[in-house]
Amino acid sequence: MTKPTSEDQQRAIKIRELRVYRGPNYYSYEPSIHMVIDLGPLEAAPTDLLPGFTEQLVALLPGLHDHQCSRGHDGGFVERLVEGTWTGHVAEHVALELQRTAGHEMTRGKTRSTGERGVYNVIFGYLDETVATLAGRLAVKLVNHLISVVDAETDVEGAVPVDLDFDFTAEHEAFLLTSQRVAFGPSTQAILDEAISRDIPWQRLNSGSLVQLGHGKLQQRIRATMTSMTGSLAVDIASDKELTSRLLAAAGLPVPSSEVVRNADDAVRMARRIGYPVVLKPLDGNHGRGVAINLSTEDEVRAAFEEAYDQSRRGYVLVESFITGKDYRVLVIGGNMVAIAERMPAHVIGDGVRSVAALVEQTNADPRRGVGHEKVLTRIEVTDSAVELVRAQGFEMADVPPPGEMVKLALTGNMSTGGISIDRTFEAHPDNVDIAEEAARVVGLDIAGIDFICPDITQPVRETGGAICEVNAAPGFRMHTHPTIGEPQFVAKPVVDLLFPPGTASRIPIVAVTGTNGKTTTSRMIGHIFKGIGRKVGMTSTDGVVIDDRLVIRSDASGPRSARMVLQNPRVDFAVFEVARGGILREGLGYTRNDVAVVLNVAPDHLGLRGINSVEQLAKVKQVIVEAVPKNGAAVLNADDVLVAEMRRACSGEIVWFSIKPNNRMIADHCRRGGKAIILEKVELGDQIVLVHGRRRMPLAYTHLLPVTFGGKAMFNVQNAMAAAAAAYCAGAHLHDIRAGLRSFTSSFYQAPGRMNLTEVRGVKVIVDYCHNAPAMIALGDFVDRFFEDSVGTTVERPQRIGVVATAGDRRDQDMVDLGYQAGKHFDRIIVREDERLRGRQPGETAGLIVDGVRRAQGEGARVKEVEVVLDEIDATRVGLERANAGDLVVLCVDRARAVWDQLQTIGNVAQAGAGEEFSDA
Repeated sequence: MTKPTSEDQQRAIKIRELRVYRGPNYYSYEPSIHMVIDLGPLEAAPTDLLPGFTEQLVALLPGLHDHQCSRGHDGGFVERLVEGTWTGHVAEHVALELQRTAGHEMTRGKTRSTGERGVYNVIFGYLDETVATLAGRLAVKLVNHLISVVDAETDVEGAVPVDLDFDFTAEHEAFLLTSQRVAFGPSTQAILDEAISRDIPWQRLNSGSLVQLGHGKLQQRIRATMTSMTGSLAVDIASDKELTSRLLAAAGLPVPSSEVVRNADDAVRMARRIGYPVVLKPLDGNHGRGVAINLSTEDEVRAAFEEAYDQSRRGYVLVESFITGKDYRVLVIGGNMVAIAERMPAHVIGDGVRSVAALVEQTNADPRRGVGHEKVLTRIEVTDSAVELVRAQGFEMADVPPPGEMVKLALTGNMSTGGISIDRTFEAHPDNVDIAEEAARVVGLDIAGIDFICPDITQPVRETGGAICEVNAAPGFRMHTHPTIGEPQFVAKPVVDLLFPPGTASRIPIVAVTGTNGKTTTSRMIGHIFKGIGRKVGMTSTDGVVIDDRLVIRSDASGPRSARMVLQNPRVDFAVFEVARGGILREGLGYTRNDVAVVLNVAPDHLGLRGINSVEQLAKVKQVIVEAVPKNGAAVLNADDVLVAEMRRACSGEIVWFSIKPNNRMIADHCRRGGKAIILEKVELGDQIVLVHGRRRMPLAYTHLLPVTFGGKAMFNVQNAMAAAAAAYCAGAHLHDIRAGLRSFTSSFYQAPGRMNLTEVRGVKVIVDYCHNAPAMIALGDFVDRFFEDSVGTTVERPQRIGVVATAGDRRDQDMVDLGYQAGKHFDRIIVREDERLRGRQPGETAGLIVDGVRRAQGEGARVKEVEVVLDEIDATRVGLERANAGDLVVLCVDRARAVWDQLQTIGNVAQAGAGEEFSDA
């Protein structure tokens, strides 16, 4: 075989990027895994040109025969393999099938070209992200291995040598073990399945079984079968078996005689006092570990004591009388019995042919048995204690029991030790049910597993003999949801009923805001309106995470992780999320849906990043929040933006338009059919924001009376206010509350830092704003042109306009030139700076491109007369103020708004101090 001359010639798939989307995203409505894979030379080698590849793949993963692919029938994918499909598509199906072998049934997937030859986006769904990412990587390794085997057999030029160390069976087993370790247990999964069926949202809070159900203040938590309502004191009581026994006895409930000991001699002494046979168990144990029953001699007691002592956390062992009968588990939830299972310990039944060891092997071959909680039954482990128990019954592991003879391999009937269960829910005598329910109430558990030992659960225990031997907190559900014999019981339903009684809400309202410009201001307006109503608003934005008007995390928090943080906060009852392009492309939305989606505008910005190269693709990214609107939700869309208006086709809920342009025919037709819109009307007293709902017209506010619009001159904030009003109306706010919110919201630094903050320093008017792209500069420039329209009595004949401008280094070169070009149209003097983080650019590179745009505008006769470069943001701020005279306007396009604002206050304070000294000297 010819070895490759370079890595680029190797016939192997390479994973360029792997991402986890934890919610609706650019590629799918559901959580997905996204792999960008490079086929390299395999682009020219579909599967029909790889002899033996299909046969070997299907032999390793026969479940691929069930994949329909695009054919709509089982076997469709195998047909595609035979006819010829690309190996990227194969990796997608292999990843899905690997998840399926781990018990994660998933069929969603697609493979699409990125536009670059041989490079594909492979998208597939998941139930657990860890399992899915492992499946994706193992899928690529398997496909590459099979390709290398094919290449070795056909002596292909540039082939990868066969990886002799790759053992798919071993890799697959390791994958399954990891999947089992990270997966939820059967009890947690049963509760989650019930919650999901009721549309209750959930989040996993750790790598174990701690799960949050519901959002914000409506949330409840579970850990396995312990809930937010499970009392710590009740768990402590249930964990102390001796205390439990005393409390139950005091309540008149049947319990065995018992004593607590700390050494083997005391155990023997108490066994004599109670009377043989006896049971030994750790006082605070669980899952049946360390329990020994039917002990009849001192030697047996001493031997059992050591094992029980090892399993006890505090070193106490309980000696109690042995109650003969069958082992029953009664599950009580919310004070009511919901299921009863008869438990039988791990055992085999002789057939007169096979040995005990062979019978165990045959039993473990049952496909329902797995390791731990992997499947509905657990494999029987032949431990030393199991061998001793078999010997006590008169057999060795190599002996052949007679037909019909039961040979026990464990003393207790726990499912975790290989036991089986028989459903007896509808057979129990009412008196026994009452006893179990009373026991749960005495201990105080909302979810309790009551262990009964009695001859027959159908007969009253008080008459036939028997007792409650344990009350368990966090009882397992597997014996009830997957009984070996009998009908399964849906025990998760009463748990969810307990946490969320019928009619109880589990979701808080979510408003998502996106757009190229104006997201933060609009989000803050919406949050301000609902805070005025009395709601506890959780908000994310580029400023940080705000909980009830308090900034708790200062960072760019416009992504999905911040959204999940808000939804975890137990105080929040209303959420407003600023949703940025980057977060959607990085992780998806991070939540399943939003009640109201607001899209302000779409303009060229951040293009050329993460495969988004056109404004149309950018619009598709921002459209994700519209796609996440349910049927009873609403999308608030800018009718004046063509790309935003097109998003109406992707919305399942209602559309609410907003527009500053008069006589919009689309809006008129929409409202004529009973729709809603926010429009701007010119009336005698000025521009008025009006809510139109069908034939009703409801005035909201005059634009010049809204502080954030600077007397109606900042048209971009007029649009933001209209969008905020529409979103608030859709989210249930009253018109009076919307009006009050808009009239009291200001653009002060303390209410909207870095968003059109106006101050005065040494007689110079200064505006601090986060303007960083050409579309924003056009809007800001329009405001600057209007700023001095009503000025009277200024100290200068023609106030000077000074702009300090910059943009982030991850924009395209042309975007930077365009920013400078637009700034040149509106400012007399421009000072170009750079952000502290250059994002891959060389110092001065970004500034140079902006200067090129300013020079271009200057050459076309634009307003700008002078341009200079001061790279540091604080230095540029000082220079801008030094160049200004009293009455001038300085606009600072900031990156670090807090640092710039503090600098302005320092300069202003110094100026005031100087003026005071001068006055005192006079």
